[in-house]
Amino acid sequence: MKQYRYINTGSEEHLNFHIQSEILTKEYNALPYEATTRKREILEKLFGSIGKNATVGTNFYCDTGKNIFIGDDVIVGPNSTFIDNEKIIIGSTVLLAPNVQIYTSYHPILPEDRYIQNRDKNNPVYFNTCADPVEIKDGAWIGGGVIILAGVTVGKNSIIGAGSVVTKDIPDNCIAIGNPCKPVKFFDEIRNKQEN
Repeated sequence: MKQYRYINTGSEEHLNFHIQSEILTKEYNALPYEATTRKREILEKLFGSIGKNATVGTNFYCDTGKNIFIGDDVIVGPNSTFIDNEKIIIGSTVLLAPNVQIYTSYHPILPEDRYIQNRDKNNPVYFNTCADPVEIKDGAWIGGGVIILAGVTVGKNSIIGAGSVVTKDIPDNCIAIGNPCKPVKFFDEIRNKQEN
């Protein structure tokens, strides 16, 4: 049976991070393309960490920002959504195409687990939220419109085809596509064909 890792989205700390994230991303998304210095300042304040030569496209949304860790030489395409109630770790030399969605959060299946029983009437949150981290390892490329779900690791150098829904870990050095996303070819196979 799955052990849920509950988080308190109604806590004062969480709400403060969420409010700051909204303020910073609103400013970030309104800045002109050439305002690179201010954009960098905002990302450094917003994220847990961000490496050298890392860029994030506009219309970016994140829940808290503090749980996002990005390496060097990374491109996050426009219209990306990161629900970062747990860590999102993105390695170096990673490319995320437009409209990528990364969700660390999920909700229990059974209604008795999903809803908060005997909740404080002053708390507007009436449902339980759980979260598991997501990691995208060095060199991975994520196609347009990909959805990556909680608890997933995308392996080193792997390519996720556009429109895929990644529900389970993807190994290193492969091409993976589909819903649910699965490896369809490993790089060694491609190298062997090229050599023969």
